[in-house]
Amino acid sequence: MGKVKIKRQSIWIDMTPMSDVMVLLLTFFMLTSTFVKNEAVKVVTPGSVSEIKVPEKDVLTILIDNKGKVFLGWDKPGDMEAALGTMADQFGVALNGTQMKNVRSATNIGVPMEEMGAFLSQESNQMNAYQQDKGVPTDSIDGGMSEFQLWVKTVTDNNPDMKLAIKADEKTPYKVIKKVMSELQDMSQNRYYLITSYKKVED
Repeated sequence: MGKVKIKRQSIWIDMTPMSDVMVLLLTFFMLTSTFVKNEAVKVVTPGSVSEIKVPEKDVLTILIDNKGKVFLGWDKPGDMEAALGTMADQFGVALNGTQMKNVRSATNIGVPMEEMGAFLSQESNQMNAYQQDKGVPTDSIDGGMSEFQLWVKTVTDNNPDMKLAIKADEKTPYKVIKKVMSELQDMSQNRYYLITSYKKVED
């Protein structure tokens, strides 16, 4: 008896629902992700068991490298530009429109005000290399506030909701961190976050 030959039929799968799901997932991750900024210096933070998270908005990050140099970083370029304009007026530093615009390309500010013009004249990919050995001065000016304190005061005056966060390298000398904290305390800035790497409690 001859075999019955079954006609093969091509299988068609509708991929539209899968494409929709992929697009929705991609959109979700793009909207909820926070991008890591290329900071002026590399900082290896010490470990801590604290689970308190640093806010993502309205934060002034005080970055201290292992040499004790202090850098300041904002989460909003507009806040950085506003603070720079006020500081430039206070110190009598003349900045042109291009330099004021270039501050939006800077991930951190870590130079004395007298060198701000030269710093903002650098290409965006050269800014970090220019400032990594300088830092914001923490020495008082004529017995008054230091440049670091004036920056903090300017930023918090411009935005009362601004929160402070200190991110120091694990090899940063303690006396440097203590000095930064003392300067904040002198300004009655007693609330700030300490950024560390999370480490689980060992049993």
